[in-house]
Amino acid sequence: MAPLWPFILVAASEILAIDTPHSRNSALYRLTKQLLQKHHKKVRPVHDWTVATTVHLDVLVHAVLDVDAQNQKLKTSIWYQEVWDDEFLSWNPSMFDEIREISLPLSDIWAPDIIINELVDVEGSPDLPYVYVNSSGTIRNSKPMQVVTTCSLETYAFPFDIQNCSLTFSSILHTVEDVNLAFLRSREDIKQDKKEFLNDSEWELLSVSSTYNILQSSAGDFAQIQFNVVIRRRPLVYIVSLLIPSIFLMLVDLGSFYLPPTCRARIMFKTSVLVGYTVFRVNMSDEMPRSAVSTPLIGVFFTVCMAFLVISLFKSILLVKLLYDERNSGQERPLFCLQGDTDVDGSLPRLALSHSLHRVPLEVWFQLKSISTYFQTWDQSDQQEVKWLALLERFDRLLFQAYTIMLGLYAITLCSLWALWGSSWRLRAG
Repeated sequence: MAPLWPFILVAASEILAIDTPHSRNSALYRLTKQLLQKHHKKVRPVHDWTVATTVHLDVLVHAVLDVDAQNQKLKTSIWYQEVWDDEFLSWNPSMFDEIREISLPLSDIWAPDIIINELVDVEGSPDLPYVYVNSSGTIRNSKPMQVVTTCSLETYAFPFDIQNCSLTFSSILHTVEDVNLAFLRSREDIKQDKKEFLNDSEWELLSVSSTYNILQSSAGDFAQIQFNVVIRRRPLVYIVSLLIPSIFLMLVDLGSFYLPPTCRARIMFKTSVLVGYTVFRVNMSDEMPRSAVSTPLIGVFFTVCMAFLVISLFKSILLVKLLYDERNSGQERPLFCLQGDTDVDGSLPRLALSHSLHRVPLEVWFQLKSISTYFQTWDQSDQQEVKWLALLERFDRLLFQAYTIMLGLYAITLCSLWALWGSSWRLRAG
């Protein structure tokens, strides 16, 4: 019998090892069957129907995936959690092998009809079919979500813009008398919690403030919890690729005013700058956000500077054209007067040689008069040219001053927006 004892002990240990998890699985099976057998998922889980079911909500912003200014949409990745009590899903853990928490299919129990009011689409969100239920009947439903919501996006201060988008949670059909909402954590903890946010994207999370309010409507009063997600853009890449090149291009155009107004090379220079403006504007349109609500300030300033460049270029072309016409008219008229004394075939000089000497004083007087007329016409042409030059030079100075003021306002505005952007960072740090 002695050699049989090791085999008996091994067999007994295997039986115990198999029986222990089997008994626990049996307890879990009995518990699940007991909870769901008489559970009515279509009825709000309260013994007293006058008592409201309170749903505690919590939101963690994980990442900002896309900001669509043209369609006024924001795509974010969040971790959503809702907790409520089901009075029919409680048990005594001592009767079920001290099981204190189990997972149940969400489709088999009552769940609150909480939605996001600003929701447009749910993209790439996994469908988690289970929820956790503890022995006191508290249900915890946690899930990651990628939500696309509407948001009033302001791009006026681009690239120093700060956006404030809201996520408003409320029940579709249940009034506050049936389903009430509350915060799962304190509002200060929600506001300052940024540990789950990915900081390697274009946008930076400043805060997530939250408010509770009751929406009054003809259908009843509905509880609402609103999470305000405040984000700001990191502007460094746009400063290097947009702002600095645009300022350099404006300074080059401003330097073209120091070229003489009558210099035709000025037209060629401004035409080259205009081509540079156009190419840079096309490239900049791909980088700047497009919005029908507001236009980025940098785009407005750049368009105004292009308008100044076109006006200056048109003025230079007009000046060269007027001076060319004046000089041509001033040269042709005296030449015509000098040639007017000659016939087409040169017969007048031949006749003058055949005349007697008493006609010579008359001819000399006629030639002197023609020369006098030539110089008078030349003086008038010079005076007209000087007048045009004086008028257009005044206009050129006026345009230069306006251009300088515009460039100064542009620089001051950008510095102010940058300072506001920096102050928001200091407030966040404080």
